[in-house]
Amino acid sequence: MVRKIFNNTKRAFALKDDKELKRSLFIFSMMNRPSLVAVGTRMTNLALKMHLPVEGIIKKTIFKMFCGGVSQKDCLPTIKKMYDMHVHSVLDFSSEGKEDESQFDSALETKLDIIRFAKERKEIPFTVFKPTGLGRFAIWEKVSSNEELSEKEQQEWERVKKRVDTVCSLASELGTKLLADAEESWMQDAADNLLEEMMAKYNQEKVTVFNTLQCYRWDRLQYIKDLHKRAKNKGFKIGAKIVRGAYMEKENARAEKMGYPTPICEDKEATDVNFNAVLYYSMQHLDDINLYIGTHNEVSTYLTMQLMDEKEIDKRDDRIWFSQLFGMSDHITFNLALNSYNAAKLVPFGAIRDVIPYLIRRAQENSSVKGQTGRELALLREEKQRRDGQFTKRIS
Repeated sequence: MVRKIFNNTKRAFALKDDKELKRSLFIFSMMNRPSLVAVGTRMTNLALKMHLPVEGIIKKTIFKMFCGGVSQKDCLPTIKKMYDMHVHSVLDFSSEGKEDESQFDSALETKLDIIRFAKERKEIPFTVFKPTGLGRFAIWEKVSSNEELSEKEQQEWERVKKRVDTVCSLASELGTKLLADAEESWMQDAADNLLEEMMAKYNQEKVTVFNTLQCYRWDRLQYIKDLHKRAKNKGFKIGAKIVRGAYMEKENARAEKMGYPTPICEDKEATDVNFNAVLYYSMQHLDDINLYIGTHNEVSTYLTMQLMDEKEIDKRDDRIWFSQLFGMSDHITFNLALNSYNAAKLVPFGAIRDVIPYLIRRAQENSSVKGQTGRELALLREEKQRRDGQFTKRIS
């Protein structure tokens, strides 16, 4: 029986001073009100369109909560503090929604620079990229739907593939593991196919390239089983980042509007079952599949720990990593690290205006996932009460 470890709030919030703890309490309290998040999202988007000076407010609140800084060097103090508590970092340049080729080329150079930056720092074992950060969403969508590309579009797609290959190649050369984010289902087939090519090319001897499986998609268990068969036949290893998913409302709304069956599991319980099934299958095939488990779910985390215990897998086995987003589920990350598991935080950074789409998703996700924000609030309040009690003891 795995020992319960996630209630140690002193460890979980050790890096937050009293002011930061109060800020976290305030922000999660706001996120616990979906109607307020919806209004705030609309107001933020409107303010940006009107070029109102809202960056200062955002930087002092939600940006400081969920991002490490505006640049990778800006993130270093936080990275070093977390590493002192045995928590690694995964730097994520969170710029989204670009359309111009020069912007994609610039994003590529930033990704390559992050890989070189990570190579020099033991605190950063992984880097990450978003497929649509290296090419237009529309071209990924068109390739996914098997539409015929014009000559100009074919040339554009070749540039996208070259950018992805360039990132994977440098990661392989420098020995840094590379995570590729998953996105909306209607562009994901092209990403899955291209990343399978990259795994076949760069995951022969060791696992460098990881593709992401969003397990709120009911087809992901069959997908990894089929991928596993192909990998065995072609002689490469799989890097699998498994998450529940981040685009549920958008996926269901599009499916309803366009009249096709939703690719999303029918409810939260079905998603949990699917996630754990993908996790269990992967854990049975660790010789072929390396896991990066991105979850804020305690049950799934305990399940992994139990499977590791049953299989007598060392807690520091490099084939299994646990990860949570910066600013969320600190009770999981820091307590895993305290108990000698491989634990990491995904640390987004970038110019404030560029990372606002990411921050909006975080707010929406926290307000829509049942129990997520309530759990964060309960733990933060518990830690505040613990500190208040300690203060009372000191002065009495």
